[in-house]
Amino acid sequence: KVENQLMNYLCINPEDKMQTRKKLFGLKWLKLALAAVLVGFLASFLAISLKHVTEHYEGVFYGKAEKYNFLLLVLPFFGLSVIYFLRIYLFRNKENKGIKEVFESTKPGKSLPAYKIPSHFINGLITVAFGGSTGIEVSTVVASAAVGSIAHSKESFLKRYKTELICAGVSAGVAALFASPIAGLLFAYEVISKKLSRSFLFTTVIAISVTWLFLFFMDEKPLFAVGISTWNYHAIPYFILLGIIAGMNSVYLTKCVLRIKAWFLKIKTPYYRVVFGALVVGVGLFLFPQLFGDGYHAVKENIANSSSTPSISVLLTLAACIVLKPIITSVTLSSGGDGGVFAPSIFIGALLGLLLAFVSNRFFDAGVIPLNFMVIGMAAMLSASISAPFTALFLVCGLVGSYVLFWPILVVSLVSKYVAQRLCPYTVYTYAAKTTA
Repeated sequence: KVENQLMNYLCINPEDKMQTRKKLFGLKWLKLALAAVLVGFLASFLAISLKHVTEHYEGVFYGKAEKYNFLLLVLPFFGLSVIYFLRIYLFRNKENKGIKEVFESTKPGKSLPAYKIPSHFINGLITVAFGGSTGIEVSTVVASAAVGSIAHSKESFLKRYKTELICAGVSAGVAALFASPIAGLLFAYEVISKKLSRSFLFTTVIAISVTWLFLFFMDEKPLFAVGISTWNYHAIPYFILLGIIAGMNSVYLTKCVLRIKAWFLKIKTPYYRVVFGALVVGVGLFLFPQLFGDGYHAVKENIANSSSTPSISVLLTLAACIVLKPIITSVTLSSGGDGGVFAPSIFIGALLGLLLAFVSNRFFDAGVIPLNFMVIGMAAMLSASISAPFTALFLVCGLVGSYVLFWPILVVSLVSKYVAQRLCPYTVYTYAAKTTA
C-alpha cells in the first residue's frame, strides 16, 4: 500500500511507475540476498567451530578413558549434571527440544530466541565430549536455524521470509558439518520445508554457496576419507537385504527414543532423571567403549579393519553395539543430553553394513566388499531414520569423499525408507511435529 502511494506521488507516467516498481522489486531481492549471505556465513562458522571443538575434547576425554576405565562411568554423570545446572541458571530453565524447535519456529508467531545458539552449542559440545551417545548434528541444525530466525526479525521486509531464512541457516549448517552443500539444501527441503519456492531456492542456494567458499578456504576434509574403487553387481541382492534390515533398525531406533523418553518423564524429579540416565549411559560405555560420544572413532577403526577376517567375538561385539546404541542414545537424550538421531544412524548403519558383509562372506561365501557395505549402510540407516533418501545419498558421499557408490546408495536408501514407512508411519522428527500441531 505504502509502495503504491509512494509511486503515485513520485511517478509522472505509467512507464516511470513500472521502472520504479522494478527498482523496488530488485532492492527487496538484494536485501534478501544480503540476509542469506550473512546467515550462510554465521551458520557455517558456527557449525565448523562446534565440529572442531567437539572433536578435540571428545578425543581428549576418550583418550583418558581408554587408560582409566572408571572414567567411562564418571564422565557422563559430570557432563549431564553440568547441562542440567546450565539450563536452570543460564538458559531460562527451558529444555532443548531438538529438531522439534525448528518445526515450531516456522509457524506464524513463533521464533527461535537468540539464547538457543549458545544453549545448543554448549550443551551439544558437553553432551558428546563427555561421552553422551549422540552427535552434534541436531545441535548444529537448531543453532543454525536460530541464526536464520533472528535475521528475519531485523528487517520488516524479511518477516515474510522467515521459513526461507531458517532453511538457509539449516542448509548452511548441515553443508558445513558434512562438507556437502547439496546435502544441506536437500535436508532443508526434505526435512524442514517440504516445499519448493523461488524464495526458498534463492536463499538456500546463496547460503550454501557461502558455505562452499567457507569450506574451500578452511580446506575441510571428508570425515571418513576412504578409497572406494568399485562395486560388484553380484552384491546387489545383499545391498537390498541391507536396505531392508536398515529400515527395520531405524524403526527400532525411533521406538527406543520415543518410548524411553516417555518412561523418563514418569520420573518426576528432573535431577533424578539425570542421575539414573548417567548411570545407565556410564555402564553402557564401560561395557562397550565404542558407544562413547558420536561413535565416529569406532567407525574409523572398523573402516581400517574392514579388510581383515573377523573372529566370532568381533561379530558379537558389532551385533551388541547395533542393539545397544539406540538404547544408550535414547537414555542420553531423555536425561537432558543435547543431540538427535543423525550420528547414531550413521554409526549403526556403518556397523550394520559391516556385520552383514562379514556374515555373508563367512557363512555364505558372498565375496562382497565390507567397506562398501559400511558406506551404504550409513546412508540406508540415515535415510530411513529421517525419511530423507536424497539427503542421505549426498551426505554420505560427502562424508567419504567419493561418489563411486552413488547408484547403490540411492537404491538402498529408497528401499530402507520404504521399509521403515511400511513398519512405522512416522520418524522421530515427524512424530515430534505431529505432537505439537
